[in-house]
Amino acid sequence: TDNYWDEALEIVQAVMHLQPPCDDSTLTSRLTHEERVLIAKIARLRIIERIPTPYLTHRAFFCGREFYVDSRVIVPRSPIGELIENGFDPYLDREPQRILDMCTGSGCIAIAMALHFDGEAEVDAVDIDPEALEVCNINIGAYDLENVVTPIKSDLFNDLPKGDKYDLIVANPPYVDRYDLDNMPQEYRSEPDAALGSGDDGLDCARRILADAADFLKDDGILVMEVGNSEEHLVDAFPMVPFHFVDLKKGGSGVFVLSKEQLQAYHQLFADSVKRNEHVNGEN
Repeated sequence: TDNYWDEALEIVQAVMHLQPPCDDSTLTSRLTHEERVLIAKIARLRIIERIPTPYLTHRAFFCGREFYVDSRVIVPRSPIGELIENGFDPYLDREPQRILDMCTGSGCIAIAMALHFDGEAEVDAVDIDPEALEVCNINIGAYDLENVVTPIKSDLFNDLPKGDKYDLIVANPPYVDRYDLDNMPQEYRSEPDAALGSGDDGLDCARRILADAADFLKDDGILVMEVGNSEEHLVDAFPMVPFHFVDLKKGGSGVFVLSKEQLQAYHQLFADSVKRNEHVNGEN
């Protein structure tokens, strides 16, 4: 939400087990004593403790679907949702058979893709954090997608089978730079640190994904990655790379597309950047 009215509505509707949007049935409903007490408790925690509403209601919405969330994962809010709803048109010219969701967190992106493609695509949901994968598993079960979406514990590509190939890799890694991380509103302190920050320029994870993604893509496969406010750092770091940043109609920024061919063409550049960055981090 971006305003207090919608935030208040979500608290009330969650307690009443109602789905958005708000209609007359919400505004004219009478609350029980227990519901009033619970709403007051949640409101107090939201206002005084600055805990994000989804952690208090244990629900968030992405691509029009409800997902369970708690403080083990960041709150779903990726603008990649717009690409999912469009079937990644015009970047994919066919429906994918195998998809990799890198840094899956709650699994919302992986599940939204599986549902969009009617369960016809196998989706691997990768995360390094076993607690995040526990939440992912809850959401997979809620949509009966156990045979479609597979949670995998891996440090990015490190623990995936060599030779595994995907039509589409979608990555929403940690990408907040040091300055933004130090100056974020208090609400973000409730989210897992490892899911937000990624080095001084926010690109520690992004560099590694760029260096390795081509090895896991089919010949006509594509990488879709979100780097948010670190878009400027990415362009500065790789000024010669033709990143195609998506014009997002619903808001958000920093989502780009690269083909396998492009990733291969600049592989050495990406690999060298990873080594330099690891060297600098080692000195620090």
